[in-house]
Amino acid sequence: MRALLLPVKNLSNAKKRLIGVLTPEERFALAGAMLADTIRAVRGARRAEKIYVVTNYEPVMQLAKENHWEILREEQQISESDSVDAASRLCELRGVTGLLRIPLDVPLVQASDIDDLLAVECEEPALVIVPSRDGMGTNAILRMPPALFPSHFGMGSFAKHVGEAERIGARVIFRRNPRLEMDVDDESDLRALLKNDLTGTETGRWLRESGVEARFRQHRKAEAMGA
Repeated sequence: MRALLLPVKNLSNAKKRLIGVLTPEERFALAGAMLADTIRAVRGARRAEKIYVVTNYEPVMQLAKENHWEILREEQQISESDSVDAASRLCELRGVTGLLRIPLDVPLVQASDIDDLLAVECEEPALVIVPSRDGMGTNAILRMPPALFPSHFGMGSFAKHVGEAERIGARVIFRRNPRLEMDVDDESDLRALLKNDLTGTETGRWLRESGVEARFRQHRKAEAMGA
């Protein structure tokens, strides 16, 4: 059984690397908009036989209930790696053979991107992995079986995950996907996102209506004039 795992932390603490360019209220709103876009893609995915949400964030638990997704409630959140690993062990015990974790800050993701990863056929043990835009992070990771090796989300996670898989002799399958690779952690990511077509996304709507898009474009124009 192939399943999807969504790890969600409290959005009020999200996007700390954008401190200095966005207010706390803007960071919270941006995280919420990106979550909405990711959730829309998840709703459209057809190859996930089960969808699990690991969180202790009440608004997302309510969202999971409305979509009939299974909630893995946390008493506390230590780190994303701990959350994903604890959830992966539970999923494996429940008969999941392949578990795909995607982040919630990939506003360009489409349902087909999720389905394409879940459709990858290979013998266990195996890893299917999509890097972040800079090639350093891990933006999607499908482990077969789910608890194949420990998670190392954060700086340099892509190389760490590949190294873990190679160490235990698992097959490693690399996938590139510009939409999945476009996450937003810092100012450079936000600038890169604004170069994309955000039509039809909640993130694009919020960036326009909040004035953040105009502010960033004005700043970039001023930098170009001063160069």
